[in-house]
Amino acid sequence: MKRTVLLAATLLAAAAAHPAFAQTLGEDAGACTSGHGPAIQAEIVGLKDRTGRLKLELYPATEEDFLKDDRDLIKEGKTFRRIWANAPPSGPVILCIRVPAPGEYAVLFTHDRDGKNKFNFWSDGAGFPSNQRLGRSRPKLRQAMVRVGNGVTTVTIRAQYLRGLGGFSPLD
Repeated sequence: MKRTVLLAATLLAAAAAHPAFAQTLGEDAGACTSGHGPAIQAEIVGLKDRTGRLKLELYPATEEDFLKDDRDLIKEGKTFRRIWANAPPSGPVILCIRVPAPGEYAVLFTHDRDGKNKFNFWSDGAGFPSNQRLGRSRPKLRQAMVRVGNGVTTVTIRAQYLRGLGGFSPLD
């Protein structure tokens, strides 16, 4: 019994110290943890806090379709996927989303801090794989682009929040 408790404590300490041991979040987590893709594994950094829910969305990599209403994309038979996860209380934040085939896609991350499933410009966060400062203008497709291969493509997305008159930017 003592040995089992010691082993469990050692594994927990290793998981906290090494992101490789971190839990992958979202209903598509198996696509990333198995190493079989195609999928995008996004490490989210710079969260304002650990409240609410986290969302990762996948769009076609075209100007016409980027950030288009999901109902329209689905009705038109175009790529759209969304995964949700509760913000973990601590540790690395890693989200996984499956993609239908290798190719280029656009990815949007949002931090729904109040959990109402509607973006609150004043408190919620957003981010894209380019990690360029978002400012006050509508995000550009090039900021969200990811080229996905047959396996798992990893990206780091820095969350950005409204910071006064300058618009959205990272907290640090």
